[in-house]
Amino acid sequence: MTREEKEIIVNELSEKFSNTNYFYITDASTMTVASINSFRRLCYDRGLEYKVYKNTLIKKALDTLEADTSVLEGVLKGSSGILFSAESGNAPAKLIKEFRKKGNPLPLIKGAFIDSGIFIGDDQLEALANIKSKNELIGDIIGLLQSPAKNVVSALQSSGNKLAGILKTLSEKE
Repeated sequence: MTREEKEIIVNELSEKFSNTNYFYITDASTMTVASINSFRRLCYDRGLEYKVYKNTLIKKALDTLEADTSVLEGVLKGSSGILFSAESGNAPAKLIKEFRKKGNPLPLIKGAFIDSGIFIGDDQLEALANIKSKNELIGDIIGLLQSPAKNVVSALQSSGNKLAGILKTLSEKE
């Protein structure tokens, strides 16, 4: 690979890192070509992108980020693949869990970058899968905000019905 080709890859990778708030670095060293292809196919079906890069190119691209990613650079050993998610920080973790349920023990998570938060190690998979996405949090907040309003409306409706019943009963007595 020529120096110009490496520069192009580093620039593309730097642009992806800066435009994506969620990416996972995985261990692809022991994956077979068939398992990488099936994993990529599953990623494509979910709207995620998975590519394998040289560690030196990943390090150079991480150095261009404004966030402190020196911890992530420490996990770059062996063959590394990067899983990009544009929408949700938990989508890659859920995808990896699903892939493992099908009998594939790999890929292992080396590290993850989620909204400036850094997670290191495969033992973080459960925590990463439980992180709520932005849309899930917005839905929870809307649900919480609507709950008191629904209670007030239902109380007014039930009170209104009771009041109408009382008035009707009183008017029939006279």
